[in-house]
Amino acid sequence: MTQPDIPSVQKNDEASGVYRSLVNLFVKLTSVFNSAGSIWIFGLMFLICADIIARAGFSAPIRGVTEMVGYTLVGAVFLQLAHSLHVGRFSRAEMFIDPLARKHPVTAALFQMVFSAGGIFVFGLIAFGTISKFEEAWPDLKFGVEGDFTILVWPLRVIILTGAIMVAVKYLSLLIDNLIDLRAHLRTRKLQEQKEPLGLYYLLILVGLFAAGWFVATGDFTKVQIGLFSLAGMIVVIFMGIHIGLGLILLGFAGIWMMMGSPNIAINTVKLASNEFLRNFFFGVIPLFVLMGLVVNESDVGGDTFDVARWALRKVKGGLGVATVLANAIFAAITGSSIASAAVFTKLAAPHMIKHGYTAKFAVGTVAGSSVLGMLIPPSLLLIIYGFVAEQSVGHLFLAAVIPGIILAIAMGLSIIAMAHFWPSYVGRPNESEQVDLKIGDAARMVLPIIILITAVLGGIYGGLFTPVEAGAVGAAGALIIALVKRRLDWPKLWNVLLETGHTTVSVLFLILAANIYGRMLALSGLPQFASEFIGGADLGFFWFMVLYIILVIILGMFLDSISIMLIILPLVLPIVEAFGGDLIWFGIVTVIAVEMGLLTPPLGIAVYVVRSTIADSSITLNQIFQGAFPYVIIMLAVTILLIAFPQLSLVLLN
Repeated sequence: MTQPDIPSVQKNDEASGVYRSLVNLFVKLTSVFNSAGSIWIFGLMFLICADIIARAGFSAPIRGVTEMVGYTLVGAVFLQLAHSLHVGRFSRAEMFIDPLARKHPVTAALFQMVFSAGGIFVFGLIAFGTISKFEEAWPDLKFGVEGDFTILVWPLRVIILTGAIMVAVKYLSLLIDNLIDLRAHLRTRKLQEQKEPLGLYYLLILVGLFAAGWFVATGDFTKVQIGLFSLAGMIVVIFMGIHIGLGLILLGFAGIWMMMGSPNIAINTVKLASNEFLRNFFFGVIPLFVLMGLVVNESDVGGDTFDVARWALRKVKGGLGVATVLANAIFAAITGSSIASAAVFTKLAAPHMIKHGYTAKFAVGTVAGSSVLGMLIPPSLLLIIYGFVAEQSVGHLFLAAVIPGIILAIAMGLSIIAMAHFWPSYVGRPNESEQVDLKIGDAARMVLPIIILITAVLGGIYGGLFTPVEAGAVGAAGALIIALVKRRLDWPKLWNVLLETGHTTVSVLFLILAANIYGRMLALSGLPQFASEFIGGADLGFFWFMVLYIILVIILGMFLDSISIMLIILPLVLPIVEAFGGDLIWFGIVTVIAVEMGLLTPPLGIAVYVVRSTIADSSITLNQIFQGAFPYVIIMLAVTILLIAFPQLSLVLLN
């Protein structure tokens, strides 16, 4: 076996050292940009609250708040994109690429190289399009109302351009890392020692996909057929493990190019979406409600809520389980996040239930199952996103979710009581010695901040005092005040909250941006209209369409996160629902419940994984949590059927 000469090895080591130094410097730069974006988003809360105070107290609203919020959001997103990619916050399905990386690392490295090349192309395209937008804006193009409030446009273009270039560079570094990994695998292990013959089949799959793509690109197909090919392509690229937002943009771009016979319209679509689509005041509702939920989480409001619920239900059989549901329902009304609820009550409720005789399966299953209330009971991030896609009032969606949320919480609570009586092998045989030493005054004092926060946020929206975006700012400020008064939020915790708010906001808004491009392609293809006509001609009927839709959403929920499911499937099904005369507000509530079932179903089951990663008892397995959560999937399915049979349950508060 020949040995490499020493000078060659030294030269490679020096080159590798220089490369790593550059990468580390670049990561520090992305961190600085990310911090700036996080602070920028935090400033939204103060700006909007100041406008509310000035408007309500002095009849002198701050001019240009709407423009500044939209301007801020686009800038913050592009400032933080590269760092969000670096820390792994771009959504993707992992069921294919992760097992492939463990069993066939050489093949996985090749796949990852293809994905990284796609990222370089997409963000290079955004940067290229933004250059022309910058030239249009330079030097004095403004937006706003002339003589009232205006902002120069070109600085925003510079931020978008810089952010897109940084993401492209990050994808380039990932591609180089994949090349280095590939070289290391090939150098350190002989082919027969790798035991990777099956990896060749994956390579053949990749080659086959490229061949299929070439066939579609060069064939003579109708727009509807191209739309169908894009749907098939979406399933393939997502399940292969490419970042979902990236896949949406690539397929949208390719579909528009093939339909129009020229790349220019596709380039303009990406350019306009990346520069203009997110510049919308209403998108500010996302970071503000995320910020509120994270601050509430850090202030231990969930702990106070659970203690009061335990005290109130101390004489009920299965009371700790019902208390977990009740606490989750209250917590949901101020966080809007199922993941936050799962993390909080895994620490609070599960250990108490296990300690007092409940089975581990029931304890963790109840925490995971009741956590889904976080995305249904308003304020809800999923309902906000649905409102964007379906172009429906977020306030109306929040109001429509109140009754279904209460019904779902009651159904879970009653089911726990019934299971405690008739299925003790599942629930366990809890002792009734659990006593919570609280008085009515203490309980009232503990829940008072929660009541004030819920009243301020939801009461303000329904009372017409402020918009959902402004309600988010009020809620975030209120949560911050509560945390400071309770002395449960120091500077390091606050900084982590701001960073997490930024990463969550960026991951969601990038998906929305990508879905907008993909949705434009679907609309151009005429596929939604074709599908609605086909279903109408097949005499399927609205009921059976809904049955198939719920089944499809549940299946997708086994593999994808909730937001991705909604952004992928809604542009296709919303025209069909409208063609049937279905109410889009009601449909949004049904969709959210159906999507949330995916949080509890294998193999992805995000809420289950959150519980597993948070629980202190390492003996509790994923299978136990999935089994424990299964009854709650049945309960959610029953409530979904109830809402389909009686849609007025979602609309009663709107009439």
